[in-house]
Amino acid sequence: MPRDPLIGIVGKPSSGKSTTLNSLTDAAAAMGAFPFTTIDPNRATGYVQIDCACSRFGLEKLCKPNYGWCLNGKRHIPIMLLDVAGLVPGAHAGRGLGNKFLDDLRHADALIHVVDVSGTTNEEGKNTRGYDPMQDIEWLQDEIRLWIEGNLKKRWGSIVRRHTATKSSIVDTLQSQFGGYGSHAPMIRRALDRIDDLPPLDKWDDSWITKVVTSFMKEKFPTVLALNKMDHPDADKNVSKIMLKYPDTKAVLTSAITELFLRKLKKQKFISYEEGSEFVDTYEDDPENLRPLDEKTMNRIENIRDLVLYRFGSTGVVQVLQAATEVLNLMPVYTVRNIQTFTGGNGQNVFRDCFLVKKGTSVAKVSKYIMGTELTVAAIETVGGVRVSEDSLVEPGKNDILSFKIAPRSKE
Repeated sequence: MPRDPLIGIVGKPSSGKSTTLNSLTDAAAAMGAFPFTTIDPNRATGYVQIDCACSRFGLEKLCKPNYGWCLNGKRHIPIMLLDVAGLVPGAHAGRGLGNKFLDDLRHADALIHVVDVSGTTNEEGKNTRGYDPMQDIEWLQDEIRLWIEGNLKKRWGSIVRRHTATKSSIVDTLQSQFGGYGSHAPMIRRALDRIDDLPPLDKWDDSWITKVVTSFMKEKFPTVLALNKMDHPDADKNVSKIMLKYPDTKAVLTSAITELFLRKLKKQKFISYEEGSEFVDTYEDDPENLRPLDEKTMNRIENIRDLVLYRFGSTGVVQVLQAATEVLNLMPVYTVRNIQTFTGGNGQNVFRDCFLVKKGTSVAKVSKYIMGTELTVAAIETVGGVRVSEDSLVEPGKNDILSFKIAPRSKE
């Protein structure tokens, strides 16, 4: 990826989108600087939790990242989130904040679609009962498709004429049309490879255009469903329907409001809570370090344990961001100065720097992404001081800890 990955958070009003965003960005957050140079008003820094390399070597106590934090071998890596506002039916035609919604959307590499599975809010986020949340998933996909199709069909005649006159490949022609959505040629090739018996471009009718756009969307906007309000009585039946209808789409059950509540109590030293887990300790468990809760709050904690944590294993919020990095095929790569001690130069702290890159990326590309093009890399080493060629690929547990030896600058 030529730039830091960007995860778009979408959802209708009252779906829990804002609560999800707040809980993803709230974490012990302001611990240290941010690696991002500018943050737009509708962008925020989230933290994706991974198993840190420090735990492989028993170095948890020495791990102190430059960005994010690491606690007991669980590392929290900063990742950019985009709050995509204005999602209402008819967005592709400019309804609501439709134009802004779609313009923001094109910057995202993946989407987290927050869906209210309680069925208590309609398509515009107003209170109701018995609403089918499957409709929300369908019309988000329809809005994106109709937007891209509309832009394509407006110019279809001239696109076909130019394609024929220049004898271009379908990939090149579509890249010139889809470049504004952040596409690249390999992405378009993968989208086309998914379609059986695709005729020449000049023979496409509306149905073929729809097939091509739908396949392109799967590549450009891989989506994770955050099935929110999972502890509501009506959620179970809606979740089952969604899972059956979308078996190939990653879906995570969430209770964002529970996560936000637990993190707030943790900050105030009322509870000990490990994000992404089912474990909550109160004053009764640890009277030396925690403050006592009043009866009303204690009852709420008991309900949360029974209805959310013990039943589902977690609030799902940590897992939904992990799922988004999985659909992008991202993995952590650690860069160190000293490949023997894993330190960053001075001091004892290990694994100071960590970057998210696509699995299967060549070491040469990782080097350019991290070191830039101005420095000349003389050699690359991995664990044990083993030399790594630039053609080698990074994979989980293989070539994911790297040390770059910089060639001295020549004296002019």
